[in-house]
Amino acid sequence: MPECQHMKTVPVPEPEASGAGCEECLEIGQEWVELRKCLECGHIGCCDSSIGKHATRHAHETGHNVIRSFEPGQKWRYCYADGTYAE
Repeated sequence: MPECQHMKTVPVPEPEASGAGCEECLEIGQEWVELRKCLECGHIGCCDSSIGKHATRHAHETGHNVIRSFEPGQKWRYCYADGTYAE
């Protein structure tokens, strides 16, 4: 399987986080399960196990394909375009 080219194009160093929690959930008073950080702009959104699925929505609306876990101790990345994970 070819290596994901999207993961090679994220900024180094990665962008600052846009907040400490899911921006959209905080606005509407909704809780989340886990958080994801967009590696193109720093947007923090909730995971797909959360009601809002705001990280995925952000990726589809902006074309920002690569996220990483924003949970302590987790360093994995995911590319929405290719459906690939990396550490």
